[in-house]
Amino acid sequence: MDRAAATPPIDDTGPAFFSVKDIHSYYGESYIVQGISFDVREGEILALLGRNGAGKTSTLRTIARIDTPALRSGEIWLDGQPVHTMRSFEAARLGIQLVPEDRRIISGLTVEENLILAQVAPGAGWELDRIYGHFPRLAERRKQDAVTMSGGEQQMLAIARALARDLKLLLLDEPYEGLAPVIVQEIEKILMEIRGLGITTIIVEQNAVAALRLSDRAVILDTGEVAYTGPAKDVLDNADLRHEYLAI
Repeated sequence: MDRAAATPPIDDTGPAFFSVKDIHSYYGESYIVQGISFDVREGEILALLGRNGAGKTSTLRTIARIDTPALRSGEIWLDGQPVHTMRSFEAARLGIQLVPEDRRIISGLTVEENLILAQVAPGAGWELDRIYGHFPRLAERRKQDAVTMSGGEQQMLAIARALARDLKLLLLDEPYEGLAPVIVQEIEKILMEIRGLGITTIIVEQNAVAALRLSDRAVILDTGEVAYTGPAKDVLDNADLRHEYLAI
């Protein structure tokens, strides 16, 4: 498949809430993110897909301004603010919240203490009552040591913790990783609720079909470059595209 033919121009019918413009990131001298560009509209969910090693997690980490990989050139804009000039804590204060694959639940703290700690940072996020209304299982376990919960419950906490902060852009890295199918369905239900609230989200997920069902648009990466961008439904409907770039 011709890559240029598969990639329509970026939609410019309205101002982008979030934009990545020709970003290049490196791990040491290893060139990982190789000139990626895409836009996300406010309230949209974008599925960032690709095979293992395509650069998906590296792109999320670059957006969140994590030190590695190092951004060497390009621009990242959120709501008119230049994220590419910021450090990670400044990007977080602006409202970029990354839920990493390993969840980063704080050992020795209860569920509620993990949430309260997230609220210490400047900027108003969701109050505890609102969080517990959307995550009733966390309400049931609010006094439990958070790291003793199941993997699915810890994933719920990681997402809830992002909502407890000032949130403009939610970055989800492999939210279904290592979870039983029944738990995946619960997480998917939560993400559908978040979608209904109009929260702008970028999701990286090996379960591409599940991510595409949830998303408005998709960007497919191939060895650090954009191979396709367009409606998520078009990817679901295009077996050749899915087979070539996603092996499904």
